[in-house]
Amino acid sequence: SYPPNGYGLYDMAGNVWEWTDDWYARKRSAPEEPSCCAPANPRISTEQESHDPNQPDIAIPRKVVKGGSHLCTPQYCYRYRPAARQPQMIETAMSHLGFRCIQRP
Repeated sequence: SYPPNGYGLYDMAGNVWEWTDDWYARKRSAPEEPSCCAPANPRISTEQESHDPNQPDIAIPRKVVKGGSHLCTPQYCYRYRPAARQPQMIETAMSHLGFRCIQRP
């Protein structure tokens, strides 16, 4: 295992892409700026806005997934980091998607 990060957390990227509770859309609330890895501010508040406008015949909402998975390599997945975000249809089940449990004090 790798050593913990500055917050004492282990393995914040890798193993599986992490499902989040946020609906996804490519719209931005700020002016368009270059981004190396993901659209800025991918979170929105409604399920209806999360559909892919490029695929109007597929009415499956999308959630934000983050992090990266065991399938990521420098040649395949340049977004292997905790801040990486991308859309994923909510009906998807794959070996490289999962979730993170948290414990509140």
